[in-house]
Amino acid sequence: MEINSKKLELTSKIVYYSISTILCLFLILLSNKIIAELDTTIARPIAINFENKEKMDKLTQKISKLTIDIEKLNTKKNTIEKTIQTAKENYSNEKQSFDNWVQTRTTLGSPDKDKEVIKRANNLDSFYKIEEAWRNQLNSKQNEIDIKIKQQQETQNLVEKEKLEAEEKYQKELKNYELKVFLVRLLFVAPIIAIGIFFFIRYRRHKFWPLFFAFTLFSIYTFFFGLVPYLPSYGGYVHYALGIILSSGIGYYAIKVIRQFIDDKQAELKSSTQERAKNLKIEVAEKALDNHFCPSCGKDFIIKKWEKPSKVIDNEAYKMVTDFCRYCGLGLFIKCSKCEHKNYAHLPFCSCCGEKTA
Repeated sequence: MEINSKKLELTSKIVYYSISTILCLFLILLSNKIIAELDTTIARPIAINFENKEKMDKLTQKISKLTIDIEKLNTKKNTIEKTIQTAKENYSNEKQSFDNWVQTRTTLGSPDKDKEVIKRANNLDSFYKIEEAWRNQLNSKQNEIDIKIKQQQETQNLVEKEKLEAEEKYQKELKNYELKVFLVRLLFVAPIIAIGIFFFIRYRRHKFWPLFFAFTLFSIYTFFFGLVPYLPSYGGYVHYALGIILSSGIGYYAIKVIRQFIDDKQAELKSSTQERAKNLKIEVAEKALDNHFCPSCGKDFIIKKWEKPSKVIDNEAYKMVTDFCRYCGLGLFIKCSKCEHKNYAHLPFCSCCGEKTA
């Protein structure tokens, strides 16, 4: 006798999907371990290895030397600036003293014919010349600093150019590395995907379907997480092409399955009601009864008040249903041969006396 307990059915589903999930999880963990080992067989390129070390060392040393020279020149420049400031103060003080002295000599006599005036003017002029000489040295040091800074910038440009060339070489090698990794992963993942598809198509209705379903889930994971992220994009063309292929393949399969189901259902409806009743599965019949639809054509068998037949039905519980489906003619309710209680035709025993109905 078939066991049709809903609680057992729900428990079975939970157990089956739990088995699938747990097995799939362990398969994923194992595949991640294997893929990680496969990735180590190919050395990942390092950007610094593509630089000309000898040339970079020379350029770096030159920049360091220029930096030190600039610091020394800046130190000397600062010293000269302080000296100029001192000379400027000395000149200012001497000029103030000269102006005061000239003012005094103007009061006492003619300063134009005084030799002392000429002497003091010459002395003041010497202070100015000292300040001017230091300013010339300051300008000279500033020119030297500008030249060193320009050389430093040119050297830095050479360093940047070398780094850019190294980066281009690195990116090229990185693409080759990613392609190699993809091909290695493809050799591992492709058989898994093929087996997963085969299991899904061939064994999805097998009595051990949870095991095959677990492997199918695992193959989907390995494809989307173990292969697709390493798929070379080539500007996005490969990704878009893959999307088109996948959507076309899945769409074709889905359309084919739906069309096949519709064709099978139409062919089934053309057969006799006795044949259809004989081929009905118990779980389909139970679900149809719970949702009050015909297990053959899927139409609702509950009638509305205005559709109620004129013939009075003895059992009050069945006044809103018909004995036969109004759409495909399948028998829905029959009387028990022993107690004449009306029962759902596709369940094996009478709900009143327990007599076998079919």
